[in-house]
Amino acid sequence: MAHRVTLIPGDGIGPELAEASRRVLDASGIAFEWEVQDAGEAVMADYGTPLPEHVLESIKRNKVALKGPITTPVGEGFRSVNVALRQSLGLYANLRPARSMKGLETRYEDVDLVIVRENTEDLYAGIEHRVGRDAAESIKIITREASERIARFAFEYAVANGRHKVTAVHKANIMKLSDGLFLESCRTVAADYDGRIEFEDRIVDNMCMQLVQKPELYDVLVLPNLYGDIVSDLAAGLVGGLGVAPGANIGAEAAVFEAVHGSAPKYAGLDKANPTALILSGALMLRHLGHPDAADRVETAVREVIAEGKVTTYDLGGSAGTMAFADAIVGRMAGVSAGR
Repeated sequence: MAHRVTLIPGDGIGPELAEASRRVLDASGIAFEWEVQDAGEAVMADYGTPLPEHVLESIKRNKVALKGPITTPVGEGFRSVNVALRQSLGLYANLRPARSMKGLETRYEDVDLVIVRENTEDLYAGIEHRVGRDAAESIKIITREASERIARFAFEYAVANGRHKVTAVHKANIMKLSDGLFLESCRTVAADYDGRIEFEDRIVDNMCMQLVQKPELYDVLVLPNLYGDIVSDLAAGLVGGLGVAPGANIGAEAAVFEAVHGSAPKYAGLDKANPTALILSGALMLRHLGHPDAADRVETAVREVIAEGKVTTYDLGGSAGTMAFADAIVGRMAGVSAGR
């Protein structure tokens, strides 16, 4: 039976990336029925919102969505669609693997990190207001329930995927109540995995330095929302940038898989954009749906095409178009499936 999946193409280069990713996933050996739903700037005029209710209903109905990049105005305009999706659907866990690839010029060769970010609270809860004309306040919310839930997600992910260590990242030396509660919650959950998964904690600024100096010491990191947003991009930078960084937002009832880079509207329609991040997000989706072998085929094909360097997009050092790159991955997958 085919998996029914909501496909949100997004803005800018999003539709091209979505088509390339769909082409690869359809060749994975797993059947999909794609329910295409538009969101973002293109629907504002018709619905008065970048995230119409029928898009949310589609995801709730199908339980799974693959989403291209959507533009978020800076300092004005509508609120981030990504944040709205996470809060509306209860997508409490943001999963961001960062793994080195041969063929990409980076300062590191053997990075293999997984960033687990709490998605629903912290400063991203959006509780802020003006205090007179010249000041503004944002309220940071940290709860025991959300902190223990994301810590347990990180430990369960580590167990299920053969990882060995979870590091909680915080600023409890300064924010003793809020970050202190996050750290306390992680320690509480860690006790349930004693003897199976190693646990440690790091202060966030030190963690950033450690990741730049010796990323090989770390495995799975679990962080509150804001720190997780920052550190996940840092980790992506260690392995080649956001163009090769997959992402997943997972809740109890639904999951949305997305590329985390921008919509790059100036490249829209030029068949130049790199679809790697969204294709690899599709591989995360395959794992979520219970198809690890198909996910391995997709990931292996992507890595081999990039390592070979003959058919890659401009940002990967080549001159191939978006669809030609996707077709090269599809062609390589046939070899992967046959046991190359």
